[in-house]
Amino acid sequence: MEDNFGNYFNQTGKVAKEYLETRLDLLKLQAAGKLSKALGLFFSVTMAFLLFFFVIVFLGMVVGFWIGEMTGSFTIGFSCAAGLFILLFVAILLFRKQLIQKPLTRLLLSELVEEIVHRDEQSGHLHNQPGYDHKDDMYGHVPNEEATENTSRG
Repeated sequence: MEDNFGNYFNQTGKVAKEYLETRLDLLKLQAAGKLSKALGLFFSVTMAFLLFFFVIVFLGMVVGFWIGEMTGSFTIGFSCAAGLFILLFVAILLFRKQLIQKPLTRLLLSELVEEIVHRDEQSGHLHNQPGYDHKDDMYGHVPNEEATENTSRG
């Protein structure tokens, strides 16, 4: 009788240890997946901004040379191009929330929401239950601007 209990506890301990090791490996894989997805998104956005930067720089050079040829002075041409860059900088600074922060926030939130919905669908949570209306799903849409601003304020 005691031998059966000892064997039972020994086997249960082995199964529990294997379960914990498997669970830890699963968590590592999930973290690696999320990290790779986040890094991919980060590098995509970074590359888009770099491309935008180079396009703006070369357009500024074109404008500088064009105005320089029109006025006969490259100093005036590139001064005007620099003035356009300053105006562009001020416009971006004034409208940074509408032009940069809100679109990036929406992009990141939609990626996170997509991941949550996908995980819930795989695990059989609320999203897969019969009679569940996805239209009422709080994860099915990206929050509006007011909710996003309130969340980011803390």
